[in-house]
Amino acid sequence: MLAESLEVTGPRCSRPGVDDYSPHFQVCLPYRGAFVWHVGRDDVLADPNRVVFVTGDEAFRMSRPVEGGYAELIVTVAPELLSELLGVAAARLPDQPAFRDRSRPASVSLQRLGIGIVHQTGARDALAADERLIGFVRASLQCQQRPHAASPSTRRLVTRAKAYLADHVSSTVRLQHVAAAAGTTPAYLTTLFRQLEGQPLHKYLVRLRLVRALTELPHTSDITRLAADLGFASHSHFTAVFRRAFGCTPSSYRASARPTRAAASGRGRQATGALTAIA
Repeated sequence: MLAESLEVTGPRCSRPGVDDYSPHFQVCLPYRGAFVWHVGRDDVLADPNRVVFVTGDEAFRMSRPVEGGYAELIVTVAPELLSELLGVAAARLPDQPAFRDRSRPASVSLQRLGIGIVHQTGARDALAADERLIGFVRASLQCQQRPHAASPSTRRLVTRAKAYLADHVSSTVRLQHVAAAAGTTPAYLTTLFRQLEGQPLHKYLVRLRLVRALTELPHTSDITRLAADLGFASHSHFTAVFRRAFGCTPSSYRASARPTRAAASGRGRQATGALTAIA
């Protein structure tokens, strides 16, 4: 297995780029910003609340609806390992539900596990790193899609709402502004979003902020300032929400997450940005 952290910077770009493809099966977890993955007939918005499943040798294009770019963890998985985890022959992998769905909601535990892998860039214990990666792939495959039939226009509406949230993680967000960006009314958006995502908009935004906190905590010296920058009312509010989600305080997580970034070049999905090998 190969784990890489891809960071793409720059202004938003709503027009899909040139055709690209990955020759490998990959499991990806965005952890900053968002992008839209145009593959087949699907336009999949990938943000830190989603895990993405890439089928090998399938052409795609990318667009960036969020200012500043995005970052994601990319884990390239051998077909033999996927076959073992899913209990199917390698030839049947493209037909498996996760790869047909293309993305699924990421659980809180998966988000913490994925960001932990990003922080451990350059870790010396190869065996432990391999075990973490297998655990990440297994947990990703166990994430469940919320069953709800929706028309393409409805999905595009929710995609626009999620793109707005991803673009305003650190801002004060008002429902009327999200609805305007989505092209609908506040009342209709709240109903539709809960139906498709299984949670209200404000909780979806809190989850985005918590993932940003996971990425920023190991590098910050002022947790109170970080809490304010992420839109939490106070240090105590941030601590309570963080503990409820991850089972520990922000300060204890910061102490345990010690990144050892060793710059390295890797080969994987191409983009304008930095690609760093992790394991």
